[in-house]
Amino acid sequence: MHRRALLYALPLLGLPAAHALAPRRLQFPRDHGAHPDLRTEWWYITGTAAGEGREFGFQLTFFRSRVDATQDMSSKFAARQLVFAHAAVTDVQGRRLLHDQRIARQGFGVAQAEPGDTRVRLRDWQLERQADGVYLAQLPTQEFALDLRFSPTQPPLLQGAQGLSRKGPDPKQASYYYSIPQLAAAGSIRLQGRRFEVQGKAWLDHEWSEALMHPEAVGWDWIGMNLDDGSALTAFQLRRKDGTALWDGGSFRAASGSTYIASRGETRFKAQRRWTSPLSGATYPVEWMVQTPADFYTVRAVIDAQELDSRQSTGSVYWEGLSDLLDSNGRRVGRGYLEMTGYAQRLRL
Repeated sequence: MHRRALLYALPLLGLPAAHALAPRRLQFPRDHGAHPDLRTEWWYITGTAAGEGREFGFQLTFFRSRVDATQDMSSKFAARQLVFAHAAVTDVQGRRLLHDQRIARQGFGVAQAEPGDTRVRLRDWQLERQADGVYLAQLPTQEFALDLRFSPTQPPLLQGAQGLSRKGPDPKQASYYYSIPQLAAAGSIRLQGRRFEVQGKAWLDHEWSEALMHPEAVGWDWIGMNLDDGSALTAFQLRRKDGTALWDGGSFRAASGSTYIASRGETRFKAQRRWTSPLSGATYPVEWMVQTPADFYTVRAVIDAQELDSRQSTGSVYWEGLSDLLDSNGRRVGRGYLEMTGYAQRLRL
């Protein structure tokens, strides 16, 4: 849900009320592309990769946001759509996180999110899906660069009710949402001048919505985990100010392909250990016990300091980072990403 910092913050801007999304059959490759008729959208890839004796986590996200106030303007300079992007690398051996962010209005060859298939660009950052289904990502920054390709090994996983995922007690609080777990990742990561050839696994989320956040919700906790046996686990909760769960959900797809979509109340998060950021002062649970229909899992941050400050783009401070997944017997069975928002402040752009 990161990237979700944008999705759920939009209603706080006083935008027009959204309508409930209708169930629909997702169609590919069309639904890999942009949906400019809806208010907000993101393409989000996280993963882990290793090479040349080093381990890395990585995250890249492209957001598209429709600006309702400019839709009827005739000027070609009107900012009808905004494109945001985040990128981050967790250097496991170095015990550090590097990140960067961009924002621009769509058009003029600067930023674009195209319908029909995944083709998103923001200046020299880009993510594109090829005809063979492989995603190519290039995101250079001053401190690091991602030049990676992601090859699907499994079909898309439709979250929620065949791709319509509820995010709150009101039917309007929903999104169209699919994931592609167990992507085979390969390419290079440049870190402060040194280039590492790497291979690993990745996870893609694509979500679009009119995006209303329930008034009682201040943030969420979310995991997307690739299990070593080929399975895939999603779990999330939206939290009230007092930390209790307002809504929850998730999915588990076994390596065989059989999929279970969790109903409300079947997913529970219980904090086990916390870390306080010296930069924001926010305190985050960096180890969780997560109850799902598949198992009781422990989610444990690989390093604690994985907080991102995106106030120059989406306006939020959140924690998102590489984490291990342990089963109820304490065995490490997978690795993926944990995201936590609403701990530094209620989400606002």
